[in-house]
Amino acid sequence: MEVSFMKGRDIDTFLDDQPDRKVVVVQGLGFVGAVMAMVVANAPQEDYAVLGVDLPTKDGKRKVRLLNEGTFPIESADPSVSELHERALEQGNFLATCDERAYEFADVVVVDVNLDVQKETTPDRKLDGYDVDLAPFEAGCRTVAERCKQNVLVIVETTVPPGMCRNVVKPIFDKEFEKRGLPKDYRLGHSFERVMPGPDYVDSIRNFYRVYSGIDEESADATHDFLESFIYTDEYPLTRLGSTTASEMTKVLENSYRAMNIAFIQEWTEFAEEVGVNLYEIVEAIRKRPTHQNLMLPGLGVGGYCLTKDPLLASWARLSHGNGESRLSQSEQAVEVNDRMPEHTYEKVEKALGGEVAGKKIALLGVSYRKDVGDTRFTPAEYLYDLFKENGATLRLQDPFVNYWEERDREVHQELADVITEKIDAVVISTAHTAYQESAELQRLLHALPHRILVHDSWGVLGDGEIGALESKHRVQVTGRGDLDGSASLFNAASSSSENVTHI
Repeated sequence: MEVSFMKGRDIDTFLDDQPDRKVVVVQGLGFVGAVMAMVVANAPQEDYAVLGVDLPTKDGKRKVRLLNEGTFPIESADPSVSELHERALEQGNFLATCDERAYEFADVVVVDVNLDVQKETTPDRKLDGYDVDLAPFEAGCRTVAERCKQNVLVIVETTVPPGMCRNVVKPIFDKEFEKRGLPKDYRLGHSFERVMPGPDYVDSIRNFYRVYSGIDEESADATHDFLESFIYTDEYPLTRLGSTTASEMTKVLENSYRAMNIAFIQEWTEFAEEVGVNLYEIVEAIRKRPTHQNLMLPGLGVGGYCLTKDPLLASWARLSHGNGESRLSQSEQAVEVNDRMPEHTYEKVEKALGGEVAGKKIALLGVSYRKDVGDTRFTPAEYLYDLFKENGATLRLQDPFVNYWEERDREVHQELADVITEKIDAVVISTAHTAYQESAELQRLLHALPHRILVHDSWGVLGDGEIGALESKHRVQVTGRGDLDGSASLFNAASSSSENVTHI
């Protein structure tokens, strides 16, 4: 596609070409903002001119350059992303920039600025404290308030602690409008994102349920009208809540619930392994009940930008801005359990390799935090990697969606044949990519090895047929599959002696 006409184009030239279009500015071109800008530029119900703004940092300038040249800066398995990007450039209604003047022309500003949690942990990953860094988010809101025009609609998509729009964002706009001698006639709404990078990247915005609210009725109405212009609300109707605090709480509650569900299944994973049963078939049997279909399956751990921090946001808000004197302890405990989950996989691999990993060559298949995405932010593979390295193992990395692991400054192979070679002692499936499921290449490479190795599946990717075929040559472990460990069931051993049975 020829997109050279976008290079070097400034805001004034861009807007001169589309004088009748409403201007939408998306602040922050990360995993949420970049694809949000593409969806809005292709809105079926409104003809927008979309400006995507990022900071003038090295990474921000890189994203701006790539977007304007026709390359989406985030690798995705969803072909709709590149299709929407290409169409937006062909239509001429999208421009990426680092120029803050963009906010002066905005009819709508969508805030997609990161809001991070700094965790303090002990050496064994126990949660020892945490704090919420409001500075980048506040700075982003202040920049908008310093430059935006009157009657602008500002929608916060960032996941924030409950109370932020009312207690932080609104005061920033009130103060800046007063300094500028303007009446406080802006509109402020909140509608949190539920973006899922992967095969459904675009649909997680355009074809998914949305919750929204406003600081007043006019703001809520304006937020509704904007969302309705690009979300297919006939199938996915919008849900309006009574306050921005309620909307903010909705996001952190739903992510806290999911994090706790994952933490809950971890202890049952360990129990199932101890007693020699297959937890996957147990969970699938329970899931037949409609009320229990969201019971989680075993895994390596929790990663990504949301579940690793969101359960802490409400607890922080309760202590910092609310009337509560105690933390949301169960939500905090879920984060700690999930952060430490990779230890379980490490310990099983270590035990299977004779009690130590020093000097062993181990291939990690997958460094992304989630199936079929190239996102390594807070991936549970990171802690597993660190444990192996700290204890003397040599690691080979492979991931079909990642060629460079920024957080560990490591090149990552994208071909299985590059890591599964004769000089290998163990293979650990550390991300549940589709490429590993029923993979003839993976089976062929493992069967071709001249010696017996350990194959550990942290996600239940391997089917029974694949496991059976591999067991003829290698030792196979699957997290949550106590029936494969080859050790006597705790209950079977206990049942042989009535003295060992505890009656309840």
